[in-house]
Amino acid sequence: MAFRIAQALSSIGKLALAAAIGASLVAGDVVAQQKQPSPGSAKAIFGGVQLPTQGGPQPFGFYAKGCMAGAEALPTDGPNWQAMRLSRNRRWGNPAMLSVIEQLSRDAARYDGWPGLLVGDIAQPRGGPMFNGHASHQIGLDADIWLTPMPAYRMTAEQRETLPFTTMLQKNAFLTINPNVWTPAHARLLMRAASYPQVERIFVNPAIKKKMCDTWTGDRTNLGKLRPEYGHDSHFHIRIKCPPGAAGCKPQAPVASGDGCDKSLAWWFSPAPWAKPKPPKPDAKPVKPREVMVSDLPKACQAVLDAPSVSSVRAATYGGGSAAEALGVAPAAEPAASDEELPPVGPVPDDKPGFQ
Repeated sequence: MAFRIAQALSSIGKLALAAAIGASLVAGDVVAQQKQPSPGSAKAIFGGVQLPTQGGPQPFGFYAKGCMAGAEALPTDGPNWQAMRLSRNRRWGNPAMLSVIEQLSRDAARYDGWPGLLVGDIAQPRGGPMFNGHASHQIGLDADIWLTPMPAYRMTAEQRETLPFTTMLQKNAFLTINPNVWTPAHARLLMRAASYPQVERIFVNPAIKKKMCDTWTGDRTNLGKLRPEYGHDSHFHIRIKCPPGAAGCKPQAPVASGDGCDKSLAWWFSPAPWAKPKPPKPDAKPVKPREVMVSDLPKACQAVLDAPSVSSVRAATYGGGSAAEALGVAPAAEPAASDEELPPVGPVPDDKPGFQ
């Protein structure tokens, strides 16, 4: 596999092309973040809901086309995690997803030398399409975990908004891991998450997947769950299976057998992903893109929007109301840090996982 990838890399060209590709990824993501959804679109409607529905948890539809009822909020702080970017109001999920986060935070700290998780976006209070940043995360069964380890102090809400992402990629090199940032603990964290039977997939940058293929010497049974996808260089994306009894949840096809360290990985390092799309046939009618509306989602999603809300965030916090108030306690003193200790600023993650 290493030879095939080396061949593919040589066909990409000089580093100037790699830099242009990286710049286009970041620039394209910035443009996407600035687009305003129409007031009547599903993005605008679901993005405007502040609280989840009453009642039990139920996902409806597919990971990239659906909604959820009965969501719970991940507490802003746990024994081994801190929730990030709180202003987005995206720490809502199915309790099955929140349970995986809790388990991973505990196991990684106990067995893998990982001090704790920084948890990014999970879903909106009632799921649905997000205003920006994601194509999936719509039914509460996806979650982003930063590849930055949790600091030894509890961050303030402001620090959680401004802490920069740390990319695992080497600057000015095409899909190459930075050896000064990547550690064996990163690898152990990923394989710990992949070991859970309820985890369906974990999206990582192709460079991270290649690094795992080349260096992981432990049990490779679950290595195939790590799925390469551009972006995902400063966080990884956990996707779990539809929970038992969730009749309205549309499952994804299982991951193919094998460790994924084959020609399917080499493809990501080739010119193929960057090839221009074939021009339409001369007689083809132009397709005018339009925004997703609530009517495009499963029928249950309108009922989810119409359902009464819980009384407060506190009332719907995973683990009980007391867990919702943890951030109100004065944070521990922040240790002094020199410029050399600050993490490098990486590109904003472009989290639009393909359904491979």
